[in-house]
Amino acid sequence: MYLSRHRAAGGPRWALDGRYLPRDFTLEHLLEIQAADVQSFLEGQSREGTADDPLLPPVEPSHEVWASGVTYLRSREARELESADADAYERVYDAERPELFFKAPGWRVVVHGDRVRIREDSRWNVPEPELVLVVNSGMEIVGYTAGNDVSSRDIEGENPLYLPQAKVYDGSCSLGPGIVLSDVDSMRNLRITMSILRGGETVFEDETDTSQMKRSLEDLAGYLGRELAFPHGALLMTGTGIVPEDDFTLKAGDRVGISVGDLTLENEVAR
Repeated sequence: MYLSRHRAAGGPRWALDGRYLPRDFTLEHLLEIQAADVQSFLEGQSREGTADDPLLPPVEPSHEVWASGVTYLRSREARELESADADAYERVYDAERPELFFKAPGWRVVVHGDRVRIREDSRWNVPEPELVLVVNSGMEIVGYTAGNDVSSRDIEGENPLYLPQAKVYDGSCSLGPGIVLSDVDSMRNLRITMSILRGGETVFEDETDTSQMKRSLEDLAGYLGRELAFPHGALLMTGTGIVPEDDFTLKAGDRVGISVGDLTLENEVAR
């Protein structure tokens, strides 16, 4: 099952497998339901028309997007190279407790086809392609989407305490194009790719898969829900295993293409 959100006449509207759901359908309500009941709930919803209006981010304004860090070996290596406190990243990679941080409220998320941004006060910026978990109020994983966790490597590398400024700013979080509703086992070996075009030429491309993650998806979602309630569900980025070379930085006009499983998320870069 595939959910997408659209800019329809009368306001945002969700669609299931390309057909509009009732106007009062919300992701908030869906994520209040137990994972075992999601499919039957959706099958019981009426559908009408073809969902051909422009896309919106597959998240509602009230939702929170969180993120995990240093979950792949490649990410640990890159952070160690960039950081003045490299030992911090080695310790968190091997620790029981994962790195988790707030990324964006739903209203700040960038949609597929729109522009992500790099900071004016940063000289070293990269996209980070990630599997993004969709979790319900009980912290059960009910689906996934594709994400781009745009990051300023020089700001984070200068001091780990600058992480929020390196990660959280306008245009730094892109999700989409929609949500694949599926069980967690189907997410354990998803192919992730990223390509970056500059002036029509490919300047970077690489791939990995989710089986390369150090931590389990359930572990990440479980830690997010410790002492923190999400009554309407949440989205959790699971870290990146693709990091461009150390001499690469994004430029305005670049086009970033990310695929996670069958989903493709594309955005132009702006400063």
